[in-house]
Amino acid sequence: MRKLFSNLTFWVIAAIFIGVAFGYFFPQTGEALEPLGIAFIKLVKMLIAPIIFCTIVTGIAGMEDTKKFGSVGLKAILFFLAITALGAVIGLVAVNLFNTGEGLNYTVSAADTERAASFASKSEHSGGNFLLNIIPNNVVGAFAEGNLLQVLVFSILFGIALMKVGKKANPFIKGLKSLEAGLFDVIRIIMKFAPIGIFGAMSFTVGKYGLGSLVSLSQFVVLFIGTCLLFVIVILGVLFRAFGFNVFKLFAYLKEEILIVLGTSSSEAAMPSLMEKLEKLGCSRPVVGLVIPTGFSFNLVGTSIYLTLAAVFLAQVTKTPMDLDAQIQLCLILLVMSKGAAGVAGAGLVVLAAGLPVIGGIPPGSVALIIGVDCFMSRGRSFTNLIGNAMATLLVAKWENEIDLDQYRKEIQ
Repeated sequence: MRKLFSNLTFWVIAAIFIGVAFGYFFPQTGEALEPLGIAFIKLVKMLIAPIIFCTIVTGIAGMEDTKKFGSVGLKAILFFLAITALGAVIGLVAVNLFNTGEGLNYTVSAADTERAASFASKSEHSGGNFLLNIIPNNVVGAFAEGNLLQVLVFSILFGIALMKVGKKANPFIKGLKSLEAGLFDVIRIIMKFAPIGIFGAMSFTVGKYGLGSLVSLSQFVVLFIGTCLLFVIVILGVLFRAFGFNVFKLFAYLKEEILIVLGTSSSEAAMPSLMEKLEKLGCSRPVVGLVIPTGFSFNLVGTSIYLTLAAVFLAQVTKTPMDLDAQIQLCLILLVMSKGAAGVAGAGLVVLAAGLPVIGGIPPGSVALIIGVDCFMSRGRSFTNLIGNAMATLLVAKWENEIDLDQYRKEIQ
């Protein structure tokens, strides 16, 4: 019993259930507990930029040559593009197969249009300015703002530069490794407060939106969650098995990270501990340091499933006709826009709200219909993004012979 009470997983699970119950029975107090969840996420996020910098720089600098770096990066990007596109297609297939929006009657009001516009206004990182936005105006600003893409770009360039410098850079690299070790120790301390943050986040979600909002659109939510699980377990799971890995063992190994994501609705909250665990699994530091931060910027497979599924669902609800060509165009537009959404709070809903006017036909105000359940669906998006990036790291590491399989078997059992 004593061992159980000292287990973080036990307290995280308990926090989720207690938070749901507290928010349901004491909604006003539960809504007031939002700062607990926000505080925990901010504690983790304050360390993400320096951890990414240290991990990428030391990883790239430790590679034998730039060809190795290019090979890892190219394979990671190609994998990310392939599975996000596949995820979008799966979302289209699922929503057309079940037609969950056909039976709902919904009229878009002026208030709905205003609410949707407030989300669309947050999409400044999406669209044509994407390439300019990934280049920081200055390095300090990128770290201060916690801009993941900008930190990633600078870290890659700096790591390549240190690789070129050679042995003269060793003292600096050694110092970075010491700093990285200290940062991960801070993360371990912060993770002890995860149950408090998760309790606050779940209490707020249920207290503000209530379980009633989830019930009213339950078919839509269940379809999305089911599609995400199908994609991860069956489609990615088959690919994972072909490389000699087991997706269910990965779930068990990452149980704490999964629960943190489900509790806080933020995949970034589990990012530092995910990187640490993947290294313990035998993946080389360069691969983990490059693939994970890149994946959290580009491999938003859960978001891609959500975007196409939600857009067609809203077309069905509003009785907007969409043939196959229109749906394919919609899929492509939303995929491009989503690539600039990293770091935007509620990225899925923001991109959807910004994308509907571009697509045309579907009333933009219809987004208001799903705002109430998006807080629940964002947990499905975050879970899928987390597992997708973990799988990508293992597959690229195996592809590049950058994984100690004996260490993997020892840890994963």
